[in-house]
Amino acid sequence: MEHDVAALTVELKDMAVADHQSVVRANSDDPAEQLAWRRLTARHGDRLGEIMDEYGWPTAEMVGEEAARAAWLIAQHADRQLDVQRRALQLMEQAVSAGSASPRELAFLRDRALVNEGRKQVYGTQIAGVKDGSPVPWPCEEPERMDELRAAVGIEPFDAYVAKFTMT
Repeated sequence: MEHDVAALTVELKDMAVADHQSVVRANSDDPAEQLAWRRLTARHGDRLGEIMDEYGWPTAEMVGEEAARAAWLIAQHADRQLDVQRRALQLMEQAVSAGSASPRELAFLRDRALVNEGRKQVYGTQIAGVKDGSPVPWPCEEPERMDELRAAVGIEPFDAYVAKFTMT
């Protein structure tokens, strides 16, 4: 089992590296690049599904901080595999309740899954587009409480968050 977990740790980290190297393709004008991104995230999503079947949610206690974050990133990018995203969300919720996963990361994954389901997000972490040079979030359930809800899970206020991305 220890060897399996060590191998899993390396595999998750490698998957995150591949994700980071390939993410620029996601919004490429080249359809072949977009397809390469979709194939990579689908392969990773499938593998994360297998990992969750075998190990449950890969927490930092199990695989270390970096590999646990990699698992979250893979779930976050499994946009065309809602079953994988929902499962990750459920397992991550249990891990957060047990104090072994990040409420902040869970909030991002919850918003991502809600938006992918065509529903309103909670925390305003998913950006729909840019209007007058400023990022605009996908619709939120309670826009007037968004910053309060963000603060509760350790996410900076929306304006501070988007200031990082705003084109001047």
